[in-house]
Amino acid sequence: MNDDLLININGELIHRDAAGISPFDSLVQGGDGVWEGLRLYRGGIFRLQAHLERLHRSAKAMAFEQIPSIEALRCEIARTIDANGMTDGVHIRLTLSRGVKVTSGMDPRLNQSGPTLIVLAEHKEPVYAREGLTLATSSIRRFRPDMLDPKIHHNNLIQSILAKVEATAAGADDALMLDERGCIAETNATHLFFVMGERVCTSRLLACPEGITRGVVLECCRDESIPVEEVDLTLADAYSADECFCTGTMGELAAVCRIDGRSIGSGKPGPVTARLAACFEEVVRRECEALS
Repeated sequence: MNDDLLININGELIHRDAAGISPFDSLVQGGDGVWEGLRLYRGGIFRLQAHLERLHRSAKAMAFEQIPSIEALRCEIARTIDANGMTDGVHIRLTLSRGVKVTSGMDPRLNQSGPTLIVLAEHKEPVYAREGLTLATSSIRRFRPDMLDPKIHHNNLIQSILAKVEATAAGADDALMLDERGCIAETNATHLFFVMGERVCTSRLLACPEGITRGVVLECCRDESIPVEEVDLTLADAYSADECFCTGTMGELAAVCRIDGRSIGSGKPGPVTARLAACFEEVVRRECEALS
């Protein structure tokens, strides 16, 4: 289904085999860009406005001189999914780079052509198996805000890639990443939640980014009268949890059943995870946003 995708680059729709960006683009030169992952459900995109506002905040924090308006971003996303005849089961990668430089270098003053906008929409169902994931703790640590603020949703993903390499070598699905204090931050790609008795716990936003799906789960906990806390968590907390699950646009809610070779709770997806996954699906059903 993805063999003949049309990719939107600065408003031009190009076949995937012919699409490309300049070697002078800031993305190529230094990963100098911001991005969002979106999901299309039955013709609407879940929490689209929240995603686009976060993209704007990230671009402003990176001192981009030009940022397309939210209405312009909506328009290009709509053009892309329409051109590909897409209505459901689609993941959209929205990327905004600082743009093309006049010559190689790190100085943003070399960017004189405006930003580069890429809309990549693929037929792609949630990527994680529902029977449960395995994690392996990575030696790669997440930065604290004074090193690189996690609120900036930037394209420099080397930390995550190196952590994923370690997890793959360990035979795990993904990596569990700690911060510089040894507290749990997130995985290489998702946020983590732990069920501990009557409570659901997740890490504070110190070394992990704001998460749209994470925020929905916090709302679901409150709606379902499930006590929820944002707290510092260690590996000992993870190993002793009754349940664990991860959240993100690419994979929605997915149970985590083993961490570092240890079974979490029963070693199977648990009832609280299932309850919150059902709540999330209902929120998605109600709140997908039309593009026009």
